Amino acid sequence: MTTGLFIAASLTGHPTRSGGLRPVATFLYRLGRLAFRRRWYVVLVWAAVLGAVGFASATSSGLSDETGSTPGIEAQTALDLMKERFPGNTGGIDQATARVVFVAGAGQKITDAGNRAAIERLVGEVGQGRQVATAVDPFTAHAVSRDESTAYATVAYTTRANDLSDETKDSLRTAVDTARAQGLTVEVGGPVLAGRPQVGGVSEVVGVVTAALVLLITFGSLVAAGLPLLTALLGIAISMLTILTLGSAFGLSSTIGTLAAMLGLAVGIDYALFVVSRYREERAKGRPAQEATAMAVGTAGSAVVFAGLTVVVALAGLATLGIPTAAKMGLTAAGAVVVGVLIALTLVPALLGFWPNVVLSRRVRTSEKTAEAPGTQAEPDNAGTRWARFVLRHPKPVLLASVAGLAVLALPVLQLQLGMPGDEAKSTTTTERRAYDALAEGFGPGVNGPLTIVVDARDADDPRRAVGAIAAKLAGTTGVVSVSPGRFNPAGDTALLMAVPSTAPTSEQTKDLVGLIRANRPAIEAGTGATFQVSGTTAVNIDVAQKVQNALVPYFGLVLGLAFLLLLVIFRSLLVPLKAVLGFLLSVLASLGAVVAVFQWGWGADVIGLQQTGPIISMMPVVLVGIVFGLAMDYEVFLVSRIREAHAHGEPAGAAVVTGFRHSARVVVAAALIMIAVFAGFVGADLAMIKMIGFSLATAVLFDAFVIRMALVPAVLALLGERAWALPRRLDRVLPHVDVEGRTLLRDTAGAPALATAPGGMTRNRSADG
Repeated sequence: MTTGLFIAASLTGHPTRSGGLRPVATFLYRLGRLAFRRRWYVVLVWAAVLGAVGFASATSSGLSDETGSTPGIEAQTALDLMKERFPGNTGGIDQATARVVFVAGAGQKITDAGNRAAIERLVGEVGQGRQVATAVDPFTAHAVSRDESTAYATVAYTTRANDLSDETKDSLRTAVDTARAQGLTVEVGGPVLAGRPQVGGVSEVVGVVTAALVLLITFGSLVAAGLPLLTALLGIAISMLTILTLGSAFGLSSTIGTLAAMLGLAVGIDYALFVVSRYREERAKGRPAQEATAMAVGTAGSAVVFAGLTVVVALAGLATLGIPTAAKMGLTAAGAVVVGVLIALTLVPALLGFWPNVVLSRRVRTSEKTAEAPGTQAEPDNAGTRWARFVLRHPKPVLLASVAGLAVLALPVLQLQLGMPGDEAKSTTTTERRAYDALAEGFGPGVNGPLTIVVDARDADDPRRAVGAIAAKLAGTTGVVSVSPGRFNPAGDTALLMAVPSTAPTSEQTKDLVGLIRANRPAIEAGTGATFQVSGTTAVNIDVAQKVQNALVPYFGLVLGLAFLLLLVIFRSLLVPLKAVLGFLLSVLASLGAVVAVFQWGWGADVIGLQQTGPIISMMPVVLVGIVFGLAMDYEVFLVSRIREAHAHGEPAGAAVVTGFRHSARVVVAAALIMIAVFAGFVGADLAMIKMIGFSLATAVLFDAFVIRMALVPAVLALLGERAWALPRRLDRVLPHVDVEGRTLLRDTAGAPALATAPGGMTRNRSADG
């Protein structure tokens, strides 16, 4: 709370004794200096925090794989009614369910005496389990395919899959193995025997190693490369242990925790990279270690605060969608970002106090040993300056190529289809996928996603007759293969019908069928005195996808409006924020287009190990927008603030672009490569959502950093010239002064005691380093 008030006060500024506004840079300058001088205390505090959350997490029950409810949709309302009318979970709510699929051997039928006996034996053995509610054999439930080659038995348990004992699972495995020994092909669908999904594995390690190599190449120092990794991993440890501690209380899932880890690791490395890079730059100018640390936190730290704030606000904005899962994702990931920001502002400068010189480049260390003043050396051209000059010479072709290329990549978004992949998206090495395929082949694809029809017959004169009439009308609906007899609750006033579509759960035809049934509701209910609602996993996924789709445009507007306002305050310009917002929109749409092309159309699916194409996971677009918005602001603030700093110091608009790229291009490129490596590491995950989010974030960073920030931004600034920094006088008087570039800080520290040369040629500030 104290930290939040401190940042809020810093952003808005508060009156000083002289009557002006004290900018955020001054506060962060003092914070960096304090962390440097009291480094042992800072390290001990963070160690204590890590120990505290570690101890708390040791007693927690961990994270689940449950996704929670989604209020405001018909499917969820029906589920709530089922919970009310079917007490004791007898209606199947919150229960684990296993669908055991049997396929007869070549030339055999499932009804042959030997096969039938093996199936009935399996159902009998499984049904005796302590956690088993019901186990119905396929011959009683009429769950045998027309050609009698395939059958399935449904086993319902009294608790959720995560709460099933090893004894219960082993009993099912043993029974399945026994039936297989009789010559049957037996597979189990559902979550009961599903293995724990891998969330990255080797590819994630490769991503971290790649990030380490990028840092090593960027800094040319093992310590400088290792420091951002060390602090980022510490931040992830604290964030994940906190999430584990709060997981059971707030219903956090493993997917939510993985997303927080993914984002926390990426921004943790980047934020530390920004501070360390600026520290090295300040040392190269001849500043002593403590002063350079304070300046780095006051300048680069200001960019970190604003970039982190934009990420947090955008992620917290996911709570406005009205989807609890999205809110949990956004808030936990935002918490990981806050930890990353605090570590970059406190722990990083503290560690620089322990190793003030070994993080420097060899050139700076050599110049200090030879008593040569680094700040007097002319800054040589680098790849950033050469690229900036190239863009300044050819701004129109670069701008047109950037916009046209991203626009083409964004075209597949026009065919975006949202949904939630199921067992069909898993690897064929899993029994769940094989069970899905066997059922689809034997009974048709719709049997894998039946619609649950909840009939409320409390006001009907004859509930059973009313339910029968509704079932008959549903069975006559085009696209419905069959409707099961009604299963009533103990009170006899509510029934469940299972309507099997003719198409797969994730197909557009099934979505249209659900819409058709709901549109024909008055005619189906007419004369019965009963009402019904459509639910089940398939209907829930369809309703959630529609809710997300309806929220996309408002959420886009919220994020883009927020970006414009924040950048308006930071850069005090109308055109620069407008350019940034449009560039962000282009990069996000291009990334979504790439996701559609790969995950929905199957282009290059084999390269990333994608087993099955299908709809784009409903939550992915809003999560992508929230995260990429913050990451894009990282690059925008860090790059353009250096350009504005040079322009504020008197350089012409074009020269300021070159100067900004000289100091920032290499760091932005390194930061982008690190994020791409980290996000790409999660493409190897088994979880479809993590794989998709990892891919989308990696491509979004690629487009935003290398096309938007490194090409489109300098091209637009070159074409606008001095007009880029124009601001109406009335607006100038209204906007608060935050001074991200640290101009006030540089002015306030201009009168600092002169540098002195210590023994060995090292420069130090006698009044500050003591």
